[in-house]
Amino acid sequence: MLANLSIKNYALIDKLNVAFEEGFTCITGETGAGKSILLGGLSLVLGKRADLSSLKDKDSKCIIEAEFQIKKYNLKPFFKENDLDYEDLTIVRREIQPSGKSRAFINDSPVTLSILSELGDNLIDVHSQHQTLQLTETDFQLRVIDALADNHDLLNEYQKQLKHYRKIQKELESLIDFQREAIKEHDYNSFLLEELKSAPLKEGVQEDLEASFEELNNIENILELLSGGHQLLSDDQVGVVNLLTELKQIANKLSPYGSKYSDLNSRIQSLFIEADDIADEFQNLTEGTEANPEALEEVNSKLQQLYDLQKKHGVSDVVELMKIRDELAVKVDKTENLENEIKEKEEELAAEKETLTRSSNDLHLKRTKVIPELKKQLESSLSSLGMPSASFNISLKKGEEFKNTGTDDLSFLFSANKGGSYGELKKVASGGELSRIMLTIKAILAKYENLPTMMFDEIDTGVSGEISNRMGEIMKEMSKSMQVFSITHLPQVASKGNQHYKVYKTEEGDGTQTQMKRLSSEERVIELAAMLGGNNISDSAMAHARQLLN
Repeated sequence: MLANLSIKNYALIDKLNVAFEEGFTCITGETGAGKSILLGGLSLVLGKRADLSSLKDKDSKCIIEAEFQIKKYNLKPFFKENDLDYEDLTIVRREIQPSGKSRAFINDSPVTLSILSELGDNLIDVHSQHQTLQLTETDFQLRVIDALADNHDLLNEYQKQLKHYRKIQKELESLIDFQREAIKEHDYNSFLLEELKSAPLKEGVQEDLEASFEELNNIENILELLSGGHQLLSDDQVGVVNLLTELKQIANKLSPYGSKYSDLNSRIQSLFIEADDIADEFQNLTEGTEANPEALEEVNSKLQQLYDLQKKHGVSDVVELMKIRDELAVKVDKTENLENEIKEKEEELAAEKETLTRSSNDLHLKRTKVIPELKKQLESSLSSLGMPSASFNISLKKGEEFKNTGTDDLSFLFSANKGGSYGELKKVASGGELSRIMLTIKAILAKYENLPTMMFDEIDTGVSGEISNRMGEIMKEMSKSMQVFSITHLPQVASKGNQHYKVYKTEEGDGTQTQMKRLSSEERVIELAAMLGGNNISDSAMAHARQLLN
């Protein structure tokens, strides 16, 4: 419930602080006194968009703060989900700077307007002419039927199932779309994959092939150099090995004359052995090396294949080609296995559809059972509101489409006159009739749902006498289970309030102020008398006012 409302620097309000209680609260005031300003300020703290023109003093910020008792609203999950501190007495604040910047807070934690608005929807239901049009919407009409049918848990479960069903449906559609595109590319991808598989792709292969190519391509030069090297080492006259043989003999003779000569001998012996071994290696390489045009052609072919593939795929080495090969293998494999995946997903979707169908059928049956009771309650209540011939024709038909509310197609038709033809509410009901129907429906909902604070903004416009008296009684009855506000011009309605507030204007200096105060018992009598007979209050008006209050 709304426990307190504080408004600073908004429209004609300089400063206003009002405490409210449970039950039925009536708000009255002359036309233009500022009742709409009060609602406007309240709408800002509930998350509506701000307008700089709403600042009374353009150089100061506007602050609107509301305190709500929210213990019975089961809002702890909302606070947890949005990382907010939960308090049974929750304070919601909105600030509008002269610059136009707006800030919102819930229990002193800054929040976005969307979060504030979402919370606001759970705190106050402000009934206005715009909201009356909600009455003509199928979802709202089904909400009323579901309230009577006690479908809350069943509908929640159905909506969870529907969310999962749509997720699977989307996954299936993605698979089918992927398959459609993949089939177009499958042959080409398979060709590319086979092409890459036929290439000698492994790390280092290109470097090895390039080295082999250099050797095979220069074999004659290599043989010439090997032969020259072998001759320098092994020539009988001036070969290095022959010269080292003579040097070895000299060193051998020197070695007995001291350690320094023996060390020199050892070194020359090693040099001779190494030179002799190198001469043999030159000989072996010469004998084992020959021109091989076929091997050269094969190496050149493999290298060219690698170069062509790198150019084709826009890469610079074999490792990148290997990566492309592996990716293509996954694509080709996935395409070839898509049929199985799609079949499995279709079976999963069919199973979910069966579950959904059972839940939607349960909703349909429970709704169908309570429609006669809803029709009876609506027509009975409207009869007491001056619509004795009001009649409803409500029917449900099961459709094929899974909607958020089930598969039901609802026909909610209305006739205000006896023998009149039925038609859609928005086409056949007048504004006054819609208001009375909405009040009746809200009263029915109040019996079955834990509704937030209800604020009716002149829902009684266009009615008078006994009908207005009955509307007041309906709101009074609703207030036994919830906090109800009524902004009204009718004394019959205002007299039913547990509390009565008056909105009025005062002139101070060069400006005008909107004020609001709670009326005492005697002030209520005077206010009701003025509403009955105008500013010139007569004794009869005072007596009538006292009678209404009693």
